[in-house]
Amino acid sequence: MQKEFNTTGPCLPNEHYMLPAQSRCPSAMRLIERKKYFVIHAARQTGKTTMLLDMANQINSSGDYYGLYCTLEALQDIHDAKEGIPIVIQQLQYCIEFNPVLSQFPFASDLDSSQYGNLVNRSLARFCQLLDKPLVILFDEVDCLSNQTLISFLRQLRTGYVNRGTIPFMHSVALVGMRNVRDFKAKIREEQDTLGSASPFNIIAEALTIRNFTHQEVADLCDQHTQETGQVFPADVIESVFENTQGQPWLVNAIAHQIVEKTQTNELSTPIALDHVDRAIQALIKRRDTHIDSLLERLKETRVQKIVEPLILGEQREYDSLHDDYRYVLDLGLLAERNKKLVPANPIYTEVILWVLTHQAQTKLDDADFPPEAPAYLVDGRLDMKHLLNDFQEFWRENSEIWIERYWYKEAAPHLILQAFLQRVINSGGAIIREMASGTQRLDLCVIFDNQRYPLELKLRYSDKTYNEGKHQLVGYMDRLGCEEGWLIVFDRRPEIDWKQKLFWQTESIRSHLIHIVGC
Repeated sequence: MQKEFNTTGPCLPNEHYMLPAQSRCPSAMRLIERKKYFVIHAARQTGKTTMLLDMANQINSSGDYYGLYCTLEALQDIHDAKEGIPIVIQQLQYCIEFNPVLSQFPFASDLDSSQYGNLVNRSLARFCQLLDKPLVILFDEVDCLSNQTLISFLRQLRTGYVNRGTIPFMHSVALVGMRNVRDFKAKIREEQDTLGSASPFNIIAEALTIRNFTHQEVADLCDQHTQETGQVFPADVIESVFENTQGQPWLVNAIAHQIVEKTQTNELSTPIALDHVDRAIQALIKRRDTHIDSLLERLKETRVQKIVEPLILGEQREYDSLHDDYRYVLDLGLLAERNKKLVPANPIYTEVILWVLTHQAQTKLDDADFPPEAPAYLVDGRLDMKHLLNDFQEFWRENSEIWIERYWYKEAAPHLILQAFLQRVINSGGAIIREMASGTQRLDLCVIFDNQRYPLELKLRYSDKTYNEGKHQLVGYMDRLGCEEGWLIVFDRRPEIDWKQKLFWQTESIRSHLIHIVGC
């Protein structure tokens, strides 16, 4: 059977193209050898489970230890330790039962599950006493534990760790999930919503993460397909895949899978080209696969909105690196820190964030059959941007208050509604490239229609300086795009200013660039 690029579940060596997962988290085996208890945390679908299964096999193959993989996903939303801890034991029983080596040793067969306060500790201590080699357990999906189930589980592991000099217990433990243990939500006291430094699992040696693919690893993964089928991913295609995904493993596999299985319809003799990457990305965004859909659902959370909305507006706010909301969006993998700034983790997530937030308005515009699509704005083969943006000004004057109320992200609503308006116009064959220019108080857009570019810069008015600042920022953006004409759209949200003052159109030239300032 021909292998494929995997987008569902852990990778299997005989079925999927895959890279050595442990190379992206090289310290784990060293910690196991040193008898450490540690954490591995990374965003969803970055290869955690694939790595753990491979690691368990490697541990068992070494002959020095017994390795056991155990997922705690069944504990989702079970807060009461009285109910949760026995389920932890059931999950361990299930994994041991189907382990070809460990199944010969009885586990928790005669313990009273009502004694949940020490059930994990006693069960594992008795089990380790029976074994002829040290035991290593890799607990996956640990962040499914919450509240008292989480606290009891961690305390019992800690008790076993502290006493393992005199009472048999696990040689090493990895707690694996999306978040670091210190960031798990748990009601310890009313005033404390995270485990923090007072964690009952303060025996942790290190908190590791799994990095994304490097450019070379993306090339190596795609080369496996070439070696098997003869179909080549050219260097410019590899570069585009890496730049758009920043090596996020699921996105890399999803784009390659879309190209090979869908865009190319299994025609392996057809060369893969750059436009196949663009088409694959658009298909993924519009199809909203589980990976993307789960991120989009997070955008509705207030704690995520507080961090993401300023990025849309181009604001760069200062965050305490230990602030829970800040750590949360980083752990989701939705945003990343680059050059001391918070930015979307990759260009695809930028597009996804803005696409989903504008889609709500675009659907309403489609239902109203307004504005008209691009042909109504074409003059001599070019978009008549003055006509188009004048129509938006009138629409904004009549509808802004109603439409803003419909949005989760009310501060960013002007930017999002304008994008929906533009998307409605160019639906018949154009595209919008979006760039969140963090720390510049602006959002850059480039409308592309019929191979022509129309750069726009969106800003909220903070003072009279906004206009002069925006003009020079737009010139810089135009220089990067190689354009000579651009549009600066400034939204004036001051309630005391009437619409006659807010709505205006001014044109001026800066360094041979034609700048149109559009007041809204």
